[in-house]
Formats: sequence, C-alpha cells, structure tokens
Amino acid sequence: MTAAERFFCADAARTRGDSLAGTAPYGSVWVLIEHRGGWPPNGFDGLDLEPHTKGIVFAAAHAVRARVLLIRRHGRRSPEGPSRWAVLRHENSGAHRQQWGTWHRDQDLAEIADALDASAPGELGGPPVVLVCAHGQHDTCCAVRGRPVGRALSERWPNLVWECTHVGGDRFAANVVVAPDGVYYGNLDATSAVTAVEGHLADRIHADHLRGYTDLFPPQQTAVAAVLKRFGPAGRHDYAVVDTHREDNCWRIRITGRPPLPTALDVEVRSHRTPPSQLTCRGLSMSSAAVYEVTAISVTTDVSQRPNN
Repeated sequence: MTAAERFFCADAARTRGDSLAGTAPYGSVWVLIEHRGGWPPNGFDGLDLEPHTKGIVFAAAHAVRARVLLIRRHGRRSPEGPSRWAVLRHENSGAHRQQWGTWHRDQDLAEIADALDASAPGELGGPPVVLVCAHGQHDTCCAVRGRPVGRALSERWPNLVWECTHVGGDRFAANVVVAPDGVYYGNLDATSAVTAVEGHLADRIHADHLRGYTDLFPPQQTAVAAVLKRFGPAGRHDYAVVDTHREDNCWRIRITGRPPLPTALDVEVRSHRTPPSQLTCRGLSMSSAAVYEVTAISVTTDVSQRPNN
C-alpha cells in the first residue's frame, strides 16, 4: 500500500464531518506516569513492570475510575533526575487537586495507590497540566497530528505540556486534554492548539475544537458546547448543568450561567447513530458512533436549580 492509499482515521472523520461535541470520556481522576522510553500500544497495561506493583496501581486506579496515562516531554528529551508521577483530581465543587511524586524503581509506583486514597486528596491549585496525545503505537493519526501540536505547545509552555498515551477519540487527532480541569479539545493543529490552550489558561473556553467537559455526560457536553457557541466563550465553571431530563433519544437540559451570561437556559438535545465506518487507523472493523445534536436553545426566567438526574 502506498502512502497515498493509506487510511488515516482523522482525515476520514474530517471528510465525513464528524461532530466533536459530546465526545469527551467521562472521568475526574487522572494518573500520570512519566515513561521516557517507547510506549506499548496499550500504554500502562503493556509496560514491563514488577507485577505486584503494577497490580496495586491498576486496582487503585480502577476503584476510583481513574484514567492511567504514560507521559513524557516532547521529543523524549531526558531531563536529569528521576521520572515523575502524578494524581490529578477534579472535584464536584470545581476545585483542582494535584499530588506529584518521583520513581526510581518499579516499586516506587506503589505510592500512587496511597495518593489515590480519599484520605490523601492532594494539594489545591497548581498550574494545569496540558496533555497532548501522541501515542503512535496506538493510532497513526495520534503521532502524525499529535507530535507537531506537542512541539508547538511545548515551545510556548514548556513546563505545562506533556505528550501522553491514548486519551480516546483517535479520529479527532490532534487531541489535547487539560487536567485536572477535565476539558478535551480535538481536531487541532499547531496554530489552533496554541489558540485553544491560550484561551483555556485565560479561563475563556471557546466552542471551537471543544469535545467536552469530562464531568458531564455526552448530551450535557453537547448542550454546553452549543451555549458557548451561541453566547461566546466563558470560564470553565461559568455555566453549570443543574437538571437533565431524558425521554428516549431526547434530552432537555437546564443550564445556569453567572451574570452577565444568561442566567438560565433550556437546551434540547437529540441523538442518533451514524452509518458504520472505520473509526480508527488500526481498527479494521466498521463501527457506528453516537452523535448528539442540539435542536433548540431557549433563555428562561426560571432559574430554579434542581439536582442532576
């Protein structure tokens, strides 16, 4: 097969016009492990680590539904000193917590399990971590599109940016995740990535390239993205989903905003599935994807807040 004949999932997704909104995986806890060598196709699961320690980390992460990612600086540059690990949390209140450590030998990684315990939530604040998926062994597009983005962001924010293993949504490469904020961006190139991260760091999130917030479910993510597109960029916590009502494949979602933003909006979202297509470079099987579309946005004077359903 020639280079011209090779299948690239991100090219195909752009040709189809696949929608970004509502595609961020759910989660609020991240485990980051610096690994400067090559990454196996299945990331942490494929590392040749001491089995007992690996099992401890895996069980602790699984218990809190944490995503485990391998990280490294762009270009695999090897700074002096031990490799690092981190546990990042995004709390329901919107607070961000981080705990960082170092490891010389496999057994040191057992400290991650202690950091994942609820009694050790980590330190409040700290600068966000910008993760660029560049996992070429998992999907070709993650390397082809991710590494130029990793280079551009690393040149601008060398202390914030890490390349990482698979974050989901290969067809939306290049993908960037800002943690522990829990914000996914996709369909990025070097220029748009700098613009997106620059806005994010200024707490001005734009709808362009936004896949979603990881503390929300897909229809809620889609509703927030539509509100940002309609009323302009806003801070990460300037809008809140306060009620979600579902009937079959339709949702009615109540969103409240901080003044001067609209204080209450009702957003209607409908879902459908796409015709089967090849969604990743390496996965040859044909798969259907769920798509969420906003059918109506209305401003309301009813600002009552009810718990999420």
